[in-house]
Amino acid sequence: MARVTLERLRKEYENDHVAVHGLDLEVGDGEFVVLVGPSGCGKSTTLRMVAGLEAPTAGRLLIGDRDVTDVPPADRDIAMVFQNYALYPHMTVRQNMGFALRLRRHARAEIARRVDDAAATLGLGPVMDRLPRQLSGGQRQRVAIGRAIVRQPQVFLFDEPLSNLDAKLRVQMRREIAALHRRLAVTVLYVTHDQVEAMTLGDRIVVMNEGRVQQADTPAAIYARPHNTFVAAFMGSPPMNLMRGSLDDGAGGADRRFRLAADPAVEIPVGGAGGGGAVAGRPLVLGVRPEHLEVTAGAAGGADAFVAVVDLVEPLGHEALVHLRAGDVELTARVAGGGGLRMGEPAAVRVDPAHVHLFDAGDGAIVARGA
Repeated sequence: MARVTLERLRKEYENDHVAVHGLDLEVGDGEFVVLVGPSGCGKSTTLRMVAGLEAPTAGRLLIGDRDVTDVPPADRDIAMVFQNYALYPHMTVRQNMGFALRLRRHARAEIARRVDDAAATLGLGPVMDRLPRQLSGGQRQRVAIGRAIVRQPQVFLFDEPLSNLDAKLRVQMRREIAALHRRLAVTVLYVTHDQVEAMTLGDRIVVMNEGRVQQADTPAAIYARPHNTFVAAFMGSPPMNLMRGSLDDGAGGADRRFRLAADPAVEIPVGGAGGGGAVAGRPLVLGVRPEHLEVTAGAAGGADAFVAVVDLVEPLGHEALVHLRAGDVELTARVAGGGGLRMGEPAAVRVDPAHVHLFDAGDGAIVARGA
C-alpha cells in the first residue's frame, strides 16, 4: 500500500466554474479517509482526479513518492469501486472478478487463487457462477469490491458505493467494508454524501463545501469540535442546533448569557464560554447538539431555562426526537423515552453550558466553546 498526497489540486472547467480550489491533503499508508459533503461540493471530482478520470487544472498528485499527475489511470496502481457497480452483465461473478487480471496476462493459476481468496473474504463462494442480474444489490456490491481486491492495488477508491442500497443493507455493507479495511490494512479514499457513513467508516473525515476543505479531522473531533457552522450543521443526525444572537457579559465570570436575536427576552446560560468578554455584544451563533438540551414538560423551568413550544415528538423506542419552537427559533432535542412531552404544549429547555459552541455570525468560524 502507499500514501496519497494532493498538493494544491485544482479543477476548473471551461465555463469558469471551479469545482476544486487548491486542495491539500495527505492520506496515510493504510489510512481510511472519507470525503464528505453535499452534492456539488467537489468530493467526486477530487476522487476522479486521483483515479486519473479527470485531469487537474493545476497542482500535483503523488501515490507513494511517484508523481502520477499525468499518468494514465491504468498505470496508477489504483482500483475504483463505483456507485453503479459497473459489472459486465454477460460475465459470471468469477469472470467479472478475474477480468482485469486476464487483461494483464496473469497466469490462470494465479488468477484462480486471487479470485478464490477474495470470494472467501467476501462470502461470495455460493454465487461465483451466477450472472450479475441473478444477484441482490448487496451481492453485486461485494463483487465490485472483490474485483478491486484481486488486483491488489496500492490504493482503493470508493465513489458512493452504498447509495443504491436500502437502509438495512447499507448498515450491513458499512460493517463489511470496515472489517475488510481492518483485515487488509489498505489505503482507502472514500466519497459519500452520507455523514453517518463518514462517521462510522473513516479514520479521518474531510468535510468539503464549494470545492474547499472545511475541516479534516477524526470523526470524534469533527462532531465535538466543529470549526464552523457548516461543519456543525452538516455533521450529526440530527444536526447541531444553531441560534443567532449575542453574548451578554453583564454578569461576567461563569454566568454569561446568550440573548436570542429573534427574542431578546430569551436568555440562555452559557457558563464561561467567550471568557474575558472578547466576543460580548457582537453578532454570534450559538450551537448545541440535541443531546445537550434538557427538556421537561411545563413552563416552570427556573432561571437557567427558557420556554419553548413542542412542535413534534418522534418516538424512536429508547428515546424520542423532540422538535421545539421558541419564537422563530427551531430546535431539536434527544429525550429519553419522550419525557411526557406533548405537541402544542410548553416545555422548559436547559442548555448544557459545558457543551455550547459560539460561532461568528459573519463567516461562521468558531470563536469560543464551553468547558
